[in-house]
Amino acid sequence: MVSRAVRFIALLCPLIVAAACNRYIEGHYPQGTVQGEANILPANYRADTLAFLRTYLNDPRGIRDAAISEPALRDVGRTKRYALCVRFNARKSAGGYEGTKDRLIVFLAGKLDTMIEARRDDCSGVTYQPFPELERL
Repeated sequence: MVSRAVRFIALLCPLIVAAACNRYIEGHYPQGTVQGEANILPANYRADTLAFLRTYLNDPRGIRDAAISEPALRDVGRTKRYALCVRFNARKSAGGYEGTKDRLIVFLAGKLDTMIEARRDDCSGVTYQPFPELERL
């Protein structure tokens, strides 16, 4: 017969996993901590985005249809942060292309903090500009 402690642990584990995943569900963005002003307009957002994507992408060569928006204050999670949208078609690790997708890049204290896949309304209404530097990685 299974002991009471084992049953308790078996019930507790899924709850812990669900609680940990909840911070990323429904577009909730994990809030970073910063000393000083959190909302500083990023001065080098294009260069910061390129440097991040160079390390983030499995194969940064041959990117197609790259475009970027200007950073603007947006609702991110439960607060406002400077964020921009970037759109590109990157290669999969198997060699084909994954299709054009929008990503939301969030800045904290003027520095790139994180990138998440944009939900439908995250990048609606933004004006994209060509981003040829990304296509030349």
